[in-house]
Amino acid sequence: MGETLDVLMFAAAVVLLLTGFPVAFTLGGTGLIFALLGSMWGVFDFAFVYALPQRIYGTMTNEVLVAVPLFVFMGVMLERSRVAEELLETMGQLFGPMRGGLGIAVCVVGALLAASTGIVGATVVTMGLLSLPTMLRTGYAPSLASGTIAASGTLGQIIPPSIVLVILGDQISNAYSESQRVLQEQAWAKGDFSFVPGPPVSVGDLFAGALIPGIILVLAYIVYMMIVALVKPSAAPPVPADPNNPITLKRIMHALVPPIVLIVAVLGSILAGVATPTEAAAVGGVGAILLAGYRLKEERPLVIYLATAALVGVLILTSMMDLRVSRTVIPDADMIGIYAAGALTALVTLGVVVSLWRIARARVLTSVVRSTAEITSMVFVILIGAALFSLVFRGLGGDQLVEDTLAGMPGGALGAMIAVMLMMFVLGFFLDFLEIVFVVVPLVAPVLLMLEMPDGSTMSPVWLGIMMAVNLQTSFLTPPFGFALFYLRGVAPPEVKTTAIYRGIIPFVFIQVLMLVALWYLPSLATWLPTTIYGD
Repeated sequence: MGETLDVLMFAAAVVLLLTGFPVAFTLGGTGLIFALLGSMWGVFDFAFVYALPQRIYGTMTNEVLVAVPLFVFMGVMLERSRVAEELLETMGQLFGPMRGGLGIAVCVVGALLAASTGIVGATVVTMGLLSLPTMLRTGYAPSLASGTIAASGTLGQIIPPSIVLVILGDQISNAYSESQRVLQEQAWAKGDFSFVPGPPVSVGDLFAGALIPGIILVLAYIVYMMIVALVKPSAAPPVPADPNNPITLKRIMHALVPPIVLIVAVLGSILAGVATPTEAAAVGGVGAILLAGYRLKEERPLVIYLATAALVGVLILTSMMDLRVSRTVIPDADMIGIYAAGALTALVTLGVVVSLWRIARARVLTSVVRSTAEITSMVFVILIGAALFSLVFRGLGGDQLVEDTLAGMPGGALGAMIAVMLMMFVLGFFLDFLEIVFVVVPLVAPVLLMLEMPDGSTMSPVWLGIMMAVNLQTSFLTPPFGFALFYLRGVAPPEVKTTAIYRGIIPFVFIQVLMLVALWYLPSLATWLPTTIYGD
C-alpha cells in the first residue's frame, strides 16, 4: 500500500503542477494529503512530518545556500546597470560584418552574461529586447534568431557561477554523503573495516566540472551558427558596419573589461581555493555594486576605480597569506598583510557606499533588492515544499522502491543512469528545473552513487552532477513549459510566431543532447579540471 501511495503521490504532484498551481504549495500540499492517507491506512509514521522543522532549520543554516541570494543580487544588479546592453551593442558591431556575425555575438554575450549573472530569465529577456529586433531587421530567419537567443540565455545554467549549480551541488553533496554512509555500513556488516568514505563533494567541484562542458557548448553554438550562415546565407546575413559609430579598441575594452574582471574575481577565487562559493558570491555582489555605481553615473569615478583596485588587492593579499608565500621573505608578513587588508577593505567600503548612493539616486536599488527578495523567496519556499514531499515519500517507503527499481535495471549502474537521464529529460518538458532538483535528485542520486560501475568503482558524483546539469538545461528550451520560451515569447515582436520559436530551439536541444553523449563517453570532460585543481 505504501509503494502504491508513493506512485500515486508523485503522479498527483505532476498533474497539479501541470494545472499551473504554485509549485511550493503543490509539493507541500500533496505530501501532507498523502501523509494523512498513509496514516489512516497505517503505512505512514507521522514522525517523518515532525522532522520538517528540523529540516527547514538545517536548510536555513546551510552556508552553501547563502550563495543563492548573493548570486541573485549580483545578477540582478548587473542587469540593471546596462552591462548587457553595451556588450550586445559592441559585440554586434564587432562580429556583425561577417555572415552569422550577430548570432555569434549573441552566443558570446550569452556566455559572458552567464559567467557574470547566472540568471537565465534576465539574460533571455535582455537579449530578446535588444538583439531580436535588430536580427529580424537585418534579415535573420525568425526561427534562427529566436532559437539562438533562447539557447544562449540558458548558458547561465551550466556556466559557473550558476545558481542552478549551487543548488544542485548542495543536493549532490548530501546524496554523496548519504551513499558513502550506507556503503560503509554495508562494508562493516560484512566484516570489512577497510572501507574509507570518499572526500566530500563541494559546489566548487561542480563549478570546476561544469567549466569545460560550458565552454564546449558555447563553441558548438558558434559552429552551428557558422554552418547555417555558410549553407543558407539568407538566414544569417552580414550587417554592414556603421561609419557614424565605428567600433574602436576603447569601446571594446570599455564593454569587456569590467564583466571579465568580475568573472575572474568570482570564479577565479573559487577555482584557486581562495574563497568558498558563498564568499565568492559576496565578492561578486560587491563587484556588481561598484560596476553599477560606475555605469549608472560615469562622472568622477575615481573612488570607484580605487575601490575596485582595492577589492582585487584584497583577493591577492588573501591568496598570498593563504599560500604563505611571503613569510620566509618578510618578517611579520602576516601582521603587515592584515593591516594592508584592513586599509584596502576600508577603501572598498567607501567605494560601496558611494556606489550605493549613486544607485539609489538612479532609482535602481529598490527594484534590485525587491527582485532579489522575490527570486530568493521563491527558491526557498519551493525547497521547503519539496522537503515535506520528500519526507512523506521516504516515509511511505519510496526510497526503497527507487533503489529496487534502479538496482534492477538491465545494464547495472549504466542502465540505471540512462533511465534516470531519460526520466529527467522527459520531466523537463513539464516541470521546472527547481522541482526536478529538489524532488527527483534527492531520491535517485544516493542510489546511483552506490551502484557499482563496470570497472568495479562507484559513480563519480561530479560527473553525475554535470550530467544532470546539462540535462536540466534542456528543460528551459523544451515546450510546452520551457521557461526560456516563455521569456522570449513575452518580449518578441508580434511577427515572430510561437511556432518559429519552437522550431528555432530544436537544433540547440539536439546540441545539448550531443553534449550529454560526449560526457557519457568522455567523463574526463567533467572530472579532469576538479581533479587537477583539488586533487582526488
